[in-house]
Amino acid sequence: MVTGVSRRIGIGYATARRLASLGASVFLHHHAPHDHDQPWGADPGGPQAILDGVAQALADPEATVAHRGADLTDPDAPAALIRAAAGEFGHLDILVCNHARSGGDGPLGELDAAMLDAHWAVNTRSTILLAQAFAAQHDGRPGGRIIFMTSGQDLGPMRDEVAYAASKGALASITRTLADHLADQAITLNTVNPGPVDTGYAPPDVLEAVEHRFPTRRWGTPDDPARLIAWLVTDDAAWITGQTISSEGGFRRWD
Repeated sequence: MVTGVSRRIGIGYATARRLASLGASVFLHHHAPHDHDQPWGADPGGPQAILDGVAQALADPEATVAHRGADLTDPDAPAALIRAAAGEFGHLDILVCNHARSGGDGPLGELDAAMLDAHWAVNTRSTILLAQAFAAQHDGRPGGRIIFMTSGQDLGPMRDEVAYAASKGALASITRTLADHLADQAITLNTVNPGPVDTGYAPPDVLEAVEHRFPTRRWGTPDDPARLIAWLVTDDAAWITGQTISSEGGFRRWD
């Protein structure tokens, strides 16, 4: 299951297609209303276009794609999603927690409890509850994989996004603890920091300002972190767990 697959320009979509190309059946989670309320908007093709695009990448003729919308501010939604995915496929082997709440944030001095709680509920609480529900249905067979997503908050400041940085940074901090819990069930857990990725959210002036901080003079593309995530869920990465790994293309936070 890949969460947060709401737009074809996103990391979740690129990751889902990568997993499909490796032979997996894929269960997609989306919550289009979140994107609809953001400046970048929802995918113009809606969930069906996303479903069709992932289905086109399926490498195994017996593999399938399914999807379900869910608002992860609901504390019962994570367990319900895992039940739906496990029910669809019989067993869930891989969980990629790509979803995130973005927007409605601010710098110190403009925060309130609602901002902090809303980001915590989606970015942190739901992700940990998803991991817990995933582990509960996992029968101990080899190959259990969980991937969290962070944003490099420990590598540099995000002064206008305090609620986001706090909630995403918590995932990196809890990675080793959860990986230790899950090791007895043959599940690895790693966290990926994709760095700045052009998923359509940045206005032209931000794109230009950040571009020169990459040695290659380009932002990351959604497929850049997707390749790392896809590798981490394969047998080749079976000995890697409890790590936070950056995929940033040499990004420099300061000139």
